[in-house]
Amino acid sequence: MAKEPQDKNAPGAGAPAGGSSTTGNGNTVQPSLNILAQYVKDLSFESPGAPQSLRSRDKAPGININVNVNANPLGDKDYDVVLTLNAKAEAEKNVLFNVELVYGGVFRIDGFQQEHMLPLLFIECPRLLFPFARQIIADATRNGGFPPLMIDPIDFARMFQQRMAEEQAKSKVQVS
Repeated sequence: MAKEPQDKNAPGAGAPAGGSSTTGNGNTVQPSLNILAQYVKDLSFESPGAPQSLRSRDKAPGININVNVNANPLGDKDYDVVLTLNAKAEAEKNVLFNVELVYGGVFRIDGFQQEHMLPLLFIECPRLLFPFARQIIADATRNGGFPPLMIDPIDFARMFQQRMAEEQAKSKVQVS
């Protein structure tokens, strides 16, 4: 079936889908999220018990993984988003390895309404950075003599909701 031509004077005609915003002169800005750069800010791998810690084990080591996300404005539309991953493997109270990665990205975010900025910075941007950071961690642990540590996908939306709930709880305590 052929599409019928759309009336250009109809309400909403010509407006892009997805919540675009309007500039002061009436021009519509299509929302965009672009990665300008990605970088390793800090990478540390420690295996304090090597080479003894490299021997095979009957039981898998306990691995503790911590994740943090921070974002800072660099200008009007540019933001530095930093994903920090820490992974520590222990067996019988001995540290097998400890790896820390601070991985950043510079993002240009344009055309989104203000209420969407925090979710973009703390959910969408780290979601885009995570696969690269995960690969760096896997390579570091493999290069350290261990099986590659493949970190499971992270639910950044849930992390963001928890962080917002903690912030609200702190503000309620401070007001009381």
